[in-house]
Amino acid sequence: MVAQPKTYVAKPHSVEQKWYIVDATDLILGRLASDIAMVLMGKHRPEYTPHVDTGEYVVVINAEKIVMTGDKLSVRHYAWYNGYHRQKMESYAERLERKPTDLVKFAVKRMLPKSSLGRLMLDKLKVYAGSEHPHQAQSPIPTKMGQSVS
Repeated sequence: MVAQPKTYVAKPHSVEQKWYIVDATDLILGRLASDIAMVLMGKHRPEYTPHVDTGEYVVVINAEKIVMTGDKLSVRHYAWYNGYHRQKMESYAERLERKPTDLVKFAVKRMLPKSSLGRLMLDKLKVYAGSEHPHQAQSPIPTKMGQSVS
């Protein structure tokens, strides 16, 4: 009888988590969000395990300079209910002007698992509107993600 190879299952604290930094200047929102979601889930690693958080930290800077293709900034809207009659609506352009970090955070949130593990993954995403961030001590690795509009 031939011995079967053992399947590797990552343990929660056995995975070393790195910090990555991404400059979102002139990057397409959806393509950037999908790449960030893959890193947060840990699917870029060979030891990916679905029920263990094997992802890494991602710092996004210059979120105010993100772009969308076509007319999506003016056509698409965020809608939410605030307790009064009717829903409150705001276009992506208005949200980009008011809270530029929300566009990236909500786009990534929708691509993560809808569970407590997904919420832990989203906590590892740090988004900043400008080029300044307080994570210099973690010495984040600069990486290219997404695709720019050129």
